Amino acid sequence: MGDAPTGAARRRALGAYGEDLACAYLTEHGYRILARNWRCRNGELDIVALDGDCLVGCEVKTRSSQRFGAPEESVTPSNVARLRGLVAQGLAQCAPTRLQRRPSATRLDVVAVELQPRGAAILRHLIGVG
Repeated sequence: MGDAPTGAARRRALGAYGEDLACAYLTEHGYRILARNWRCRNGELDIVALDGDCLVGCEVKTRSSQRFGAPEESVTPSNVARLRGLVAQGLAQCAPTRLQRRPSATRLDVVAVELQPRGAAILRHLIGVG
């Protein structure tokens, strides 16, 4: 019999599941996923994608309850500023290697994922945050 997963392991699994749902949602809505969990020395973007000719950094917030509020409420103004800087770095690093031409714009989106006790998760896509 294995040990029950730790709180940190459960949070990582919850986050990975939310990112899977967000990628599926974005792909269904015409986005091209370029990278997941893209890292640089200043931080991480959950998803880097193209929406037409716009490079999008996407922060995914997943919750299994609203005990601590809605998922998107945890994205603070300081998070937004840091993430927008990461999007610019992602453009500088991803554009030359993964794209045929430089995107015309960049933006930061948030995908809020709320898991339900029964039924499908609820996703909210906030476009152009900050």
